[in-house]
Amino acid sequence: MAAALVGGAFLSATLQVLFDRLASPEFVNFFRAQKLDDELLWKLKSTLRGLNVLLDDAEDKQITNPAVKDWVDELKVAVYHADDLLDEIATEALRCKSEAKYHSGSDQVRSPTLISSSSSFDADIVSKIEKIIGRLECFAKEKDVLGLRAVAGQKLYHRLPTTSLVDESGVCGRDNDKEDVIKLLLSDEASGGNQKIDVIAIVGMGGVGKTTLAQFLYNDGRVADHFDMKAWVCVSDEFDVVRVTRTILEAVIPQGSDKMDLSTKDLNQLQVKLKECLSGKKFLIVLDDVWNENYDNWDSLRSPFGYGEHGSRVIVTTRNESVSSIMQTVPIHRLQQLSDEDCWKLFAKHAFEKGDCGAHPKLERIGKQIVKKCKGLPLAAKTLSGLLRSKRDVEDWNNILKSGIWDLPKEKSNILPALKLSYHYLPSHLKRRFAYCSIFPKDYEFEMERLVLMWMAEGFVEQPRSNKTREEVGYECFYELQSRSFFQRSNAKKYCFVMHDLVNDLAQAVSGDFCYYMLEDDNTHHISERVHHFSCVRGKFDGFEKYKLINEAKFLRTFLTLEPAVYSDSWLSKKVLDDILPKLTCLRMLSLQWYNIIELPPSIGNLLHLRYLDLSYTEIKQLPESVCTMYNLETLLLYNCDKLTTLPVNLRNLIQLRHLDITGTNLQEMPKQMSQLKGLQVLTAFVVGKSKGLGIEELKEFCHLQGPLFISGLQNVTNGMGAMEAKLEEKMYLKTLVLKWSGTTNDSQNERDVLDKLQPHSNLKCRKINNFGGTRFPDWLGNKSFCNVVHFS
Repeated sequence: MAAALVGGAFLSATLQVLFDRLASPEFVNFFRAQKLDDELLWKLKSTLRGLNVLLDDAEDKQITNPAVKDWVDELKVAVYHADDLLDEIATEALRCKSEAKYHSGSDQVRSPTLISSSSSFDADIVSKIEKIIGRLECFAKEKDVLGLRAVAGQKLYHRLPTTSLVDESGVCGRDNDKEDVIKLLLSDEASGGNQKIDVIAIVGMGGVGKTTLAQFLYNDGRVADHFDMKAWVCVSDEFDVVRVTRTILEAVIPQGSDKMDLSTKDLNQLQVKLKECLSGKKFLIVLDDVWNENYDNWDSLRSPFGYGEHGSRVIVTTRNESVSSIMQTVPIHRLQQLSDEDCWKLFAKHAFEKGDCGAHPKLERIGKQIVKKCKGLPLAAKTLSGLLRSKRDVEDWNNILKSGIWDLPKEKSNILPALKLSYHYLPSHLKRRFAYCSIFPKDYEFEMERLVLMWMAEGFVEQPRSNKTREEVGYECFYELQSRSFFQRSNAKKYCFVMHDLVNDLAQAVSGDFCYYMLEDDNTHHISERVHHFSCVRGKFDGFEKYKLINEAKFLRTFLTLEPAVYSDSWLSKKVLDDILPKLTCLRMLSLQWYNIIELPPSIGNLLHLRYLDLSYTEIKQLPESVCTMYNLETLLLYNCDKLTTLPVNLRNLIQLRHLDITGTNLQEMPKQMSQLKGLQVLTAFVVGKSKGLGIEELKEFCHLQGPLFISGLQNVTNGMGAMEAKLEEKMYLKTLVLKWSGTTNDSQNERDVLDKLQPHSNLKCRKINNFGGTRFPDWLGNKSFCNVVHFS
């Protein structure tokens, strides 16, 4: 059971992506079509598979063994190189497919190698694969020296079990939480439908005080008077139904009754006896620190509970909402961080004798700054105050203030295991998504949709085997991280999320050298070659000197610029665009938003691996045609580029494109044959042209469009049949539709006919019609089937 709970190693998800790519028919067929040696692919896959079985053991041992940590980090680099190489092959296959389609003039292409790759490319690829295999084999040879072996998941942390006892004088700021849950406990009305008992779930991040609140409740006099019997069980990582049942039974079995053999492993005997003890009694059971996500385990455990009296209660503490959703029958009680004031009270109680800091004003001032670093986490406040309890030297307190939370002595701090435990139990595919978030500075507010697109660009969201889109899979992963308290909703921005400072520290700790966030006043002149993900805050004037250090990060995959705290126009040196960016040929994600960029150099086309390009709010007037050779591009964001009037002629070559945001641009018309981009999920605007390949019928292939769509230039649609070919009625995922005529056509009948044939799907929530010159609206406009519409103008 415990082994099933432990999350996979960080690298396992990356290797799985490589295995999937090596096995894909498109990849294998292209490899064979180039008459390359199949044996090489088999050998590469076999070597990776041999390393994969060592990763769980290595991930555990790297915490205490620096040699293993170095082995894991170097292996990450090698795996990144292998991924780059396979992506290079896949990109060449995409190029051949795209150009073959273009030269054939048809969507029906028999072979993606109609235009073959060059022999020099093939020879280079063979050489690179052989080099990668040789390097990976060296890692496999080191396993015996490092003591690595193939193991199932291990238990990493050995924590003391919790008990029901609590020092109530040491609890701060939880009175309101206590009263809210007390009301649920003392109500005799069960709210769980046919269930006789209610399960109350207390959910929150590690160290926020869930156990303390449960202890507080368990020992309250009103609770003791209300229930006939109580039991406290520290469940922890292993949800052993037999052990938990036995522990409950030991707590509730009457004194002096005929004792059964409680050491038995017979679940039936234990549950029959527990049923006898609970029958007709109003009981309270606390299950502390639950990680179980298996409904059958919970269903088996609760069987005897149904024999208790109405009004019986179970309290569950967990840091995972998906656990609580399995068990709870009343609304979840989400435990938030303490206020700074309450956090200081808790800190002072442990740092000073009787909590009195009056005799130490200098220490009080430093202590309050330390408390701000705790960001309302009681465990952090208690740990740091405990470290300082015997120290009255200002320098000692300043050292704690200036140190990172992970620099504290591990034998004296339980913050690291408390928070890292949540990470340890993450599935491997969530581990790398979380670690990637270390490129965000503390308190940075981010949007879910944007982060998911970034994950996709980095290859963290695989092609689903179901009917879901990759975006939907990404959203599910985001919500799972949120449910485990890694992300929290921002109080300031409704649609944004943040990470707690200590969770951000955790992300930085697990990402190591691979992520680098440049501080605004950073004077660093060197970064590790291992850095693959880079972010920084835009300055007012960002010259070559600011960014030249990333020349050392030869395999950089992320270049992300972030908004400064105070908005200002930002200027970027042309030398950065010309001399630095084109050399970062491994980039997957490039964001240059808000810079006053007028143009990109043609050499930007060197970034063949690029999936995500954000030029929003720039002064760009046109994109170089070389952008159309970036065959992997999935996301192109040109939001509010109001100087932009055209898109590259051959945009149709970007057959992987999924998100094209051109809101706020001033495009005169679309590039020809936009219908080739069949994978588009988001197209925010479409300008109807007059020529063939520019008409509204180009929209017909975009079956999965979602979000908003602004169609302008409708005066160029000459008849209703052309409008019907856009198939708006089939676009069921669109939420907003704007239809705009630019100028009158003096043909009101045609405009009526066109609007009639532009009937959208009934799922639409917002619709706008601008400059319509018809004398009457079509019947569909007022049809009751459009009951989802909340805005119409």
